[in-house]
This record gives sequence, C-alpha cells and structure tokens, in this order.
Amino acid sequence: MAGQQQATKSRVVNVDSAVTWDMFIAQAKNQGSPVVVQFTASWCMPSVAMEPYLEELALTHQDILFLLVDVDETKEVASKMGIKAMPTFLLMKDGVVVDKLIGANPDEIKKRVFGLIK
Repeated sequence: MAGQQQATKSRVVNVDSAVTWDMFIAQAKNQGSPVVVQFTASWCMPSVAMEPYLEELALTHQDILFLLVDVDETKEVASKMGIKAMPTFLLMKDGVVVDKLIGANPDEIKKRVFGLIK
C-alpha cells in the first residue's frame, strides 16, 4: 500500500553473552568476513549517539559483520578485549584485532571501515 513503510531489520547484531561472542567471531573467521564491533553502554550518551551511525555503515557494507556489545551486560567480553572506555570500536580480520578507535568520531570510523575492506 502507498504510504506504508516496511520496518528494516537491524544489520547490527547485539552480542548478549561470551558464548554468542565466540560464535560470531568464529563464524566470521570461517567465512573470511571482517568484523566491526562497537562496545557501548546505555548510560554513555556518545555511545548511544553512535549506534544509528553504525547501523548506517552496516547497511552500506553488507560483507562486514557488525556487532554491538553492551559492556554492562557482557562484562566478560569487554574485559577479555581490554575495553576501558566507551564507545570503543574494534576492527577485526581473521579473529584478530587489526584496528581500534576510542571515542565517538563518525568520520574516523567510516574511514577505518573503508580501510578494513581494502
């Protein structure tokens, strides 16, 4: 029908446990897919402000797995990855961190995501 919009399913996957984290990282590694992870917290306004931007990047780069990790809900993963500030973005290839960006900087994360696929 005219005027109706279909809800778009999020391309950013929420990681809710260490088991889920391990599963997605292993899957991406097996498929040769790069991964972009945003470590966030609901109380951190810069983190919350970056989430729609991450979604936009995920729609543009469908060959990359985009993950969102809430550090309060998934402390084990945040600790394992050495996350100390939010937002922190990790860019990974073959299960290994190849780049890290701390802070809410939309232009810089976009540039680094483009660099990840080249």
